[in-house]
Amino acid sequence: MALLFAAGGCATDNPKAAAQRTERDKLMWDYRKAATAMRQGNFDEARALLDDAVTTLNAVRTADSGTRKARSLFGREEQKTFLGEPYERVMAFYYRGILYWMQGEPDNARACYRSAAVIDGDPEKKYGSDYVLLDYLDGYVTAKLGGDGSEAHARAEKNSAQKPLPPYDKSANVVVFGEFGRGPTKFAAGRYGEQLKFLPGNSIIHSVRVTVEGQQLALKPLDDLYFQATTRGGRVMDHILGNKAVFKSTTDAAGNAAIIAGSALIAGGSGSRGAADEVGLGLLLAGLVSKVASSAATPEADTRQWYNLPQYLTFTALRMPPGPHTGTVEFLNATGQVVPNLNKQLNFTVYPDRDTVIFFSDQNQ
Repeated sequence: MALLFAAGGCATDNPKAAAQRTERDKLMWDYRKAATAMRQGNFDEARALLDDAVTTLNAVRTADSGTRKARSLFGREEQKTFLGEPYERVMAFYYRGILYWMQGEPDNARACYRSAAVIDGDPEKKYGSDYVLLDYLDGYVTAKLGGDGSEAHARAEKNSAQKPLPPYDKSANVVVFGEFGRGPTKFAAGRYGEQLKFLPGNSIIHSVRVTVEGQQLALKPLDDLYFQATTRGGRVMDHILGNKAVFKSTTDAAGNAAIIAGSALIAGGSGSRGAADEVGLGLLLAGLVSKVASSAATPEADTRQWYNLPQYLTFTALRMPPGPHTGTVEFLNATGQVVPNLNKQLNFTVYPDRDTVIFFSDQNQ
């Protein structure tokens, strides 16, 4: 009975609990605000948010207490500190890499792409990263810094649906990062909500046309975040939190059986307080305890998410003389027609001594 009251009691919320929830979700909010800041051109704000996120991700070497509790049978997945699925963590490093390049630090940008590739891969199961841009940009920066980026280029082309990928132009001094569409959405499925699954992202935009003073560039998607969310190294991910679900199902069924058997014995004993009554009462209590344990096991998947990620990523590079320049970005649908009301105006300055980085998105938030 004590177990029943303990399981059924309601804890009153308090400022400490609210603060703990806020701390658990801090990285999620950093992610979301950083993406919005990038799209609105508030790069200093995005840099501060992503520095915080990347520092946190780099510092995670062992599970914190919330994560350890979530891994137990009686802890909810949402009790753990939010770090995000691999594709979400990759994007934190990807955006930070863009900002490093924008600051004139392509070597630090490359370090971000390499860190992201480690996150996307799974060395224990020998899954390698299969983002096209992480490898392509790794090799591109390496080539620009005087190294040999051919191996990274070959890895990128192997994973790319767009073949052949452009060779590295080491003299290009304007690099253009683009994104469009709305990324995948998490949801819980299964009898107990124990399966973490994804709805595909959606995008009426299928390609982009960038025009800069006579140069016209057609850009197609190089990476698809829905594909990345649902695979590791090209292999479909199994997101089922199976152990918790099996435990809940087993204990629930055992509890039902014990309660039914115990009740039958007590009823058959006609209140004589004989052996049958005692056994029946024992089974009944055991059944109730088993049902409490089943109720306490929480296999529900964690569906917190970086909800404003894009569906597609793209990239190009070009040569421009130093000085101020203008251009346009047009977003095209599946038939190659311009999607109205989404055009972006580009106003940028080409530096004489380092690369100029342009970032655009079809989203504003």
